[in-house]
Amino acid sequence: MQKGRMKGNSGRGHQLSNGMFGIKSMDSCFLTSRQIEAARIAATRYMKREGQLWIKVFPDKPITKKPLEVRMGKGKGAPEYFVAVVKPGRIMFEVAGVNLEVAKEALRLAAQKLPVRTKFIIARDYTVED
Repeated sequence: MQKGRMKGNSGRGHQLSNGMFGIKSMDSCFLTSRQIEAARIAATRYMKREGQLWIKVFPDKPITKKPLEVRMGKGKGAPEYFVAVVKPGRIMFEVAGVNLEVAKEALRLAAQKLPVRTKFIIARDYTVED
């Protein structure tokens, strides 16, 4: 698989589909599977296993690397890890089943684990339950 270029905005995954709250990417980057998992753990710990969290990105692009101190040539290196390609506008995490304050803080903690600027978004049809 070629490296490719991350030009333009996200063509899909730019609207909330499952939850009432989410975090949207403002930059383009490669998210590793470890970064996604760290963000998931941070968010679910804060929510104390209430509500539901959806991960809307999947690391399906292999990043290869040659071993240290190997001469040039002899083909492509072995896959080292997998990344998810994230473009501006892509929703990465969605949350439902918790109130606004809990969701905002949980997604803020998750966003701190990610190497990309994010924005907290709320669904259009969200109403405050008293």
